[in-house]
Amino acid sequence: MGILEGKVAFVTGAARGQGRAHAVTLASEGADVIAIDIDDPIANVAYAHATTADLEETAAQVEKLDRRILAITADVRSSDQLDTVVAKGISMFGKIDVVVANAGIFTQAPFWEMDEQMWDDVQDVNLKGVWRTMKAVVPHMIENRRGSIVLTSSVNSVIGNPNAAHYAASKHGVLGLMRSAAQSLGPLGIRVNSVAPGLIDTPMTNFQTMYDQMAGHPGADRSDYDKAALHYGILRAQGSLPPETIANAAAWLASDGTYAVTGQNIVVDAGHTIMPGFNPAPVETF
Repeated sequence: MGILEGKVAFVTGAARGQGRAHAVTLASEGADVIAIDIDDPIANVAYAHATTADLEETAAQVEKLDRRILAITADVRSSDQLDTVVAKGISMFGKIDVVVANAGIFTQAPFWEMDEQMWDDVQDVNLKGVWRTMKAVVPHMIENRRGSIVLTSSVNSVIGNPNAAHYAASKHGVLGLMRSAAQSLGPLGIRVNSVAPGLIDTPMTNFQTMYDQMAGHPGADRSDYDKAALHYGILRAQGSLPPETIANAAAWLASDGTYAVTGQNIVVDAGHTIMPGFNPAPVETF
């Protein structure tokens, strides 16, 4: 028996990458799954968007583990859609024990060059989408007086990002939301925590712009990226981490084994945030 045997988990952004890893890992630990994602591009996102076919593949992988799954195309930018999914999930499974609010997007530009739409899209998915997801499920958890909510934050929830201030701001917001919700819901038997991924090998990081940024020069390829990624953390031979690394942490937080853990941000980054670092391009004159 897995650590989530008999539980039902709701995962957002589940079509691929970290979201698929969450759905499959939770299922491998015994949970039935409610999974959502969108099938539409979002402006300024440079990597390919998730598709219904991707979500169907997630469902197929969960079903291979002999677990049930309700996979629905839905958008965390819509409370109505989230409410509908939660109602369908409860109707099908009878309950929701676990939420992994994972859906997120990443775009880049100096903050003074962004237009409001670019800023707002990231906040709408990464921060308001998490709030909407929790808001849709928490009343049910309050009624049952139990539940575990795991939010996807980021290393950018504890450090800045010079070319993605809006992303860092959204993830700092997720941390504030997590801590506040943990305080509000703790007396009702509901735990709220977050996982802060470092550099993870998903579509969000696996495209040309990220290759060039990691390698430090244009025209880089995946091998250049992989080599550069080894400098990101402190642990030996750990570069761009597989998404299951994050899913394992989320499954642990979702389990009854962490019954006394709430309000915590678990950083999974191969030691990136403890490195002293250096200035690669110092300004030498005033």
